[in-house]
Amino acid sequence: MRDFINIGCTPLDEDCAQVGSKNYLPRAMNECGKFIHLLQKTFGPEPEGARLAIKSFPHDFGTYHEVVCWFDDDLPESVKYAYKLEAETPATWEG
Repeated sequence: MRDFINIGCTPLDEDCAQVGSKNYLPRAMNECGKFIHLLQKTFGPEPEGARLAIKSFPHDFGTYHEVVCWFDDDLPESVKYAYKLEAETPATWEG
C-alpha cells in the first residue's frame, strides 16, 4: 500500500516561508525543492517504491507545502528510507 511521511519544508533548525506571507508559494516551492536536493545528497537516491515530492496541505491560514516521502509497504527498502529521512532529518542547510 502507498503511504507517505511528512519530512518538513526545510531542515529542522532553519527558518521557512510562512503561510500567508508575501510571495509564500514561490518561496515555499523553492525551499522544498532545495530541501529535496539536500535529502537526496545526504541519504542517496530514493530506492524503488520511494519518492520525495512536494505535497500541499490545507490550513486555516491557507494552503501550506512540505516535502513528503512516498513509500510502498510492500517494498521494505522504501519504508526503511522514508523512516530514516524522518528520524535523521538534517538540522541545517549544510546537512
